[in-house]
Amino acid sequence: MAVPKSKVSKQRSNKRFSSNFKAALPTLVECPQCHEMKRSHNVCEKCGYYDGVKVVEKKEKKAE
Repeated sequence: MAVPKSKVSKQRSNKRFSSNFKAALPTLVECPQCHEMKRSHNVCEKCGYYDGVKVVEKKEKKAE
């Protein structure tokens, strides 16, 4: 029966999988309200709309 001669460390075994792993960029879609790029299924950070409904009130900064 095949038995490992010694223990394989966590670092050594994780190196095998990390060489083939590539982090994916988040999917960006255009906001239908302000036409700014935003993450899908999230509230738009610029205008505060989600699925055509305003859910976040954006406060305007006053210039003094």
